[in-house]
Amino acid sequence: MEAANKPISSICFKPGNEDFVYISAGNEILSFDVRMGTQSKPLETYNYNRDEINQIAVSSKGFLAAADDSGDVKIVNTIQKCLYKRLREAHTSICSSVQFIPWRPWTAITGGLDSKLAAWDFSKGRTLFSIDYGSPELQNGSSSGSAGQCFNPAFVHSVAVSEEGILGGLYKVCAVARGDGAVDVVDLEYELAPAKSKGPPRAAILTTRSKGAELGDGSCNQSRAKRIHLDYTMGGHTAAVSCVIW
Repeated sequence: MEAANKPISSICFKPGNEDFVYISAGNEILSFDVRMGTQSKPLETYNYNRDEINQIAVSSKGFLAAADDSGDVKIVNTIQKCLYKRLREAHTSICSSVQFIPWRPWTAITGGLDSKLAAWDFSKGRTLFSIDYGSPELQNGSSSGSAGQCFNPAFVHSVAVSEEGILGGLYKVCAVARGDGAVDVVDLEYELAPAKSKGPPRAAILTTRSKGAELGDGSCNQSRAKRIHLDYTMGGHTAAVSCVIW
């Protein structure tokens, strides 16, 4: 199937109907019915992004998200076939990844080459939380900043949201693939909870040690206790992690 005359940067199936596929090429998004094979023609075309699109994602509610080089994310209503919302100002560089959070139908999460992870209420176009992996606090508390990886910025290259959660669904998490070779697993429910209701970090969240991962013992600070940090000290990557999936 000849889908586009430009390199295809991202592809995803339509949730609930995997006969339909969306692709991004340049700053354009097209959809196809794969049952048509080589005879397939674009069913929908969207040109709302001004720069090259890096990743697209489609929600079960019919919303399409497209993250581009400008740092913006466009949300398209594929049912009404119109631009729904523009998400901007969380990222100061390329927005490399976007995913919807399946158990929160109005929430999306993005990552960028500014080393930031951001969650959005896309119905209102505002951020719910942001994590800056390039901040001194996170860099100093991470073994990824030590010898062997100090020249690799903690760019966010890929984000994956677990639909089932971990530990029997007790924790709703996402995984973040970073340019410094680390993978962070973030407790989304903790991050998304109102500040007043967070309280102390939950004891079952994992923290890393030089010889592996073990259950948090309360000795680590709160900002690290709600995340699992996987890096080269645990046998992981010594170069940038380009992709992650559950």
